[in-house]
Amino acid sequence: MELVKILIVFVVILVLLNLKFPLYAGMLAGTALLLPLFQIGLPKAAEITLYSVTSAETLNMVLALYVISVLQLCLEERDHLSRAQDAMNGLLSDQRLNTALASVFIGMMPAAPAVIICGDMMDHMAGDHLSPAEKACCASYYRHITEGVLPTFPLVIIVCTLSGIPVSSFFLTMLPMVAVLIVLGFVFYLHRVPKTAEGKSAPEYGSKGESAKVLLRSLWTIIASIAIILAFNVPAWLAVAVVVTVNIFTDRFSVAELLPIVRRAFDWKVVAGTFATFIFKDVLLNTGVVQLLPDYFSRLPIPVFLILALLFFFGSLVGSSNAVGAAFVPLAFNMMDGGVALLVLLMGFAYAASQMSPTHICLSLAAEHFDVSLTSMIGKIAPLMLCYMVILVGYYLLLTVIL
Repeated sequence: MELVKILIVFVVILVLLNLKFPLYAGMLAGTALLLPLFQIGLPKAAEITLYSVTSAETLNMVLALYVISVLQLCLEERDHLSRAQDAMNGLLSDQRLNTALASVFIGMMPAAPAVIICGDMMDHMAGDHLSPAEKACCASYYRHITEGVLPTFPLVIIVCTLSGIPVSSFFLTMLPMVAVLIVLGFVFYLHRVPKTAEGKSAPEYGSKGESAKVLLRSLWTIIASIAIILAFNVPAWLAVAVVVTVNIFTDRFSVAELLPIVRRAFDWKVVAGTFATFIFKDVLLNTGVVQLLPDYFSRLPIPVFLILALLFFFGSLVGSSNAVGAAFVPLAFNMMDGGVALLVLLMGFAYAASQMSPTHICLSLAAEHFDVSLTSMIGKIAPLMLCYMVILVGYYLLLTVIL
């Protein structure tokens, strides 16, 4: 019965967002619906809301959203993103692969607003060859490929620690599925985009060496931000703020240029949507539905590995991947000794769910950036994820034979 209630809430949210209600309205409506359905009193709701809006996770996200928006506008003002794409075209001569790999690289920055930068690059590359919903899908899709693989993301550390699987083993075993994800994006969407930019028969910048120099000059701010985050383990907003400060001087921004950027970077609807999404997520987790999933799926007449995969999928869809990993990895490895193959399967299903979850703030940011409904964007991502999960099950079965 509880799962039916959650389904009703999700349907209401998606309907509202599809009707072009702002994100904050949809999430607050979903939160308001959760309260009577799960008998959460107003004092408890107020307690959860206060925690959500003051938690380090939420505040770090809001700050990152703002400073990365400032960085994006600075890059646009100096035309760095289009120069970077032209330089990459000079290096690899395939603008589709260049943009996909650049988005994967930018995705190493553990901050949701990075998807906006990926969106700008995808829009510049795809033009009219893809619909806005497809461009939003591709921007978010490629930006998140590294999220379930690299130890720069907390979930990878959590699941490897709890399962006893070395991070290096997990990373290497996951690499073939990273390649699968990159290829699937081409098969579904990017194949419709010309290999070379229309109207350009040759690279913009002479030699490959010169193209590499232009690329580094254009993207040094993103490279430096990622390096600072990895080297010093600081919040994304702080690393980007330091880099933006330096960039103001290196790109010689005047006060007259900076003031409009600082103002445009703040979008109260996006900020409100971020707060509302975190409130909804925390109220949803407080319902205890995630904890009920093992009992529900254990009754299904399917193999144990599929039960666990579905548990991770639906847990991540309605809750937090980090919470699901922390709660269910010990359970999974107690139910069966699956080794690194099982961990790859579970993380792959959790990743797929996160790319279709209304509580995933990146999806909302990408949809807002391209002015499309969240429902239409998820509709473009869903076939990709379904295909990925089928291949992932096959890969898991192969690993159980060869490992």
